[in-house]
Amino acid sequence: MIYLDHNATTKPLPEVVEVVSNCQQEAWANPGSRHAMGRRARRVLDDSRESISSLLGATPEELIFTSGGTESINLALRGLVGTRPGVIVMGSGEHPATVETCRWLAMVQGHKLLEIPVNSQGELRIPDQCEIPWDDVRLVTILWGHNETGVIQPIDAWSHACRERSIPLHLDAVQMIGKMPLEEVSFQKTGATAISFASHKFHGPRGIGGLLLSPAARLTPLLTGGHQERDRRAGTEFTPLIAGMAKALELFAREGKSAYQHMIELKKLLEDHLLGSSAPAHVFGNEASRRLPNTIQVAFESVPAEALLVNLDLAGIACSAGSTCASGSMEPSPILLAMGVQPEFAKCSIRLSLGRFTTREEIMSAASIIAQTVQRLRDQVAQ
Repeated sequence: MIYLDHNATTKPLPEVVEVVSNCQQEAWANPGSRHAMGRRARRVLDDSRESISSLLGATPEELIFTSGGTESINLALRGLVGTRPGVIVMGSGEHPATVETCRWLAMVQGHKLLEIPVNSQGELRIPDQCEIPWDDVRLVTILWGHNETGVIQPIDAWSHACRERSIPLHLDAVQMIGKMPLEEVSFQKTGATAISFASHKFHGPRGIGGLLLSPAARLTPLLTGGHQERDRRAGTEFTPLIAGMAKALELFAREGKSAYQHMIELKKLLEDHLLGSSAPAHVFGNEASRRLPNTIQVAFESVPAEALLVNLDLAGIACSAGSTCASGSMEPSPILLAMGVQPEFAKCSIRLSLGRFTTREEIMSAASIIAQTVQRLRDQVAQ
């Protein structure tokens, strides 16, 4: 099986599995306990927090451990928006974790949602191009690196506008961290109030993630109970998973730039082959200023994605139609519709997401299999 669904999840590295297993055996105690075994777990927890925060350009006090990207997004949006109804600004085609949380805030708390349009390449308008009732805005949230198109939003103008008005800015960096060089996702450099990320997107364990939060931010916790995470997220910390996440990020840090270049080269190779051998086809966002190094959203004319995915699975290629969190729905992708793509053509799009361990041989094989499958399905339609 050629795995081209790394935006959905990644396989934990052997070194990560080993760290989690060892920690389960040696540092399994409650890190809040004051006895020797609890102190051992606390040291692992503190060391992991120090490592992760340092690699992400933050301080240990700015890192909140969560169960993953969805919880981190929920914690940021629900915790930062405040209780006074106002306007929540978000981009078009956001991840379901953001969209559904914002809809809940609108329905239950009376907030209004303002969706910022994107251009044909999936890039958000900058604040100066939008009519925004800034006096009423309670929060701005942006999907930094899009999980489907791979388009990376230029956030500087939004960060400046929010800082100037003391409005919280949340960045969904779930697809950025572990794919982009770490210096490019430094929390300190973004100027954001909060950044969400998830371990399983960079070969760490699933079930653990984090929220980087500015010390000046006022956050209402989602979970209450104990005093863990400085009263911002109650619940006994799962030290083994946290240690595994730290290990995964440390391993990525050693090869971040080379891994980035490797994925860039393989992505171009695959795109060139697909566009050359399976025309008419289109890669969405391919003229955007920047895209994730590993993500291709491509549509093959007259080939419905649902049929293509089934046939590619049978042929030994794992990929998806878009956000796995929206799986089960074969409706046109919201981000593609926002980009002006016709619904029927949007239904022909699939997402291919490479990993830093994907090989050139796998890409060449995948390109050939996809081309053959597309042609066979087109022939069936023509008959």
